[in-house]
This record gives sequence, structure tokens and C-alpha cells, in this order.
Amino acid sequence: MSFRPGRVYLGMALVEVDISMSVDGFVTGPDLDEWPGLGKGGMALHAWLEHEEGRRLSEATFAASGAVVTSRTVYEATGGWGDDGFYRMPVFVVTHRPHEVVRKGDTTFTFETGGVAAAIEAASAAAGGKRVHVMGGASIVRQALRTGLVDRLRLHIVPLLLGSGTALFDGTAGPELEHLDTVDTPEATHITYRVGRVGRVDR
Repeated sequence: MSFRPGRVYLGMALVEVDISMSVDGFVTGPDLDEWPGLGKGGMALHAWLEHEEGRRLSEATFAASGAVVTSRTVYEATGGWGDDGFYRMPVFVVTHRPHEVVRKGDTTFTFETGGVAAAIEAASAAAGGKRVHVMGGASIVRQALRTGLVDRLRLHIVPLLLGSGTALFDGTAGPELEHLDTVDTPEATHITYRVGRVGRVDR
């Protein structure tokens, strides 16, 4: 199946992009060469997950999800998320480099070379009626929003000014957003938007 932005694909899972960012718009800190993974100061972007309210939000998100889409960079930076694969659901890794399927416990990592839209299609088929959870990095998020296949965007905005790093957005106009929900925790503000799409059918 080939995807066209703005076309509605009935029967697909609800697709939600979910990512943490600083107030000034960065999803990593600077100096990635010296501080691999999240850059200098970037670990603070995910500190909200270490506290009770943040953990509850994260657990609810994954309980509602049936498949994950992520990048090869994120996969490699974590070493495959431990012996059990962490997610306990199918994970589709967007990559230009073919790789055999990796199975760790209940987690299956499938390496998708056809691009972000193909990964979302595969994840939707595997999600078993649950959501598709699209996570970082920034390039995957931007590409996902441009496919026209994303239903929701959830930003975890951390009260942090990194000054530089990996910007979530690149200055290119994107889809319209409609505010759905805001949840405040001591460590972050969690905002959910409905993502506009021409000819969409709300799910």
C-alpha cells in the first residue's frame, strides 16, 4: 500500500506521536558527540518519568498502545532496551539499513526500510486495535506528522531552557493542531493535540 498525505485509511489504529521537549523546543541537549544519546543536560527531559505522577501517565500510555514506531538511532542508543526489550509489544524501527527481526521476551523489533509511513502501516496492523505509539527522535516525529497519518500529538514540556541541541521542529509548516487536553505534573506539562488532516474521519 502506498500512502498519500490527506487520505483517510479506515480500520487503522489511532496513531499518537509522543515526545518530551524543553520549553525552547529541543528534544536533546547540545554536544551529542561528547554526551551520546540525549546530549549535555538532555537527561533532564525525561526526569518526569521518575516521579509517581509521570510514571502513571507513561504506564497509561503504554497500556493503551499495541505497537511502537521509533528510529534506529533510539534503538541503538538504548542497546535494544534490555533483555526483555522493555516494551512487551511489537516495535517497528525505521532505518535505511536492513536488519533481521530481533526478539526479546514479549518484544519484537522489526526493522522497516520503507520509511515512516510504511512503519506506521505495519504498526497499525500489529497493534491489535490499540494505539500506535510514535516516539523519537525528532526526525521520525517530523516525518510522521507529514505523512498525514497521525491522529494526536502529545508533548511533554519540561521547564528547562537547553539553549541548543536537537530541535523538534525545523521551521517547516505542519498540520493544524486542536488542543484536546493538558495535564500538569510538578516536573512537566503534558499537552495533547488533535492533528488536523484533510478529509479525516475522527476516530
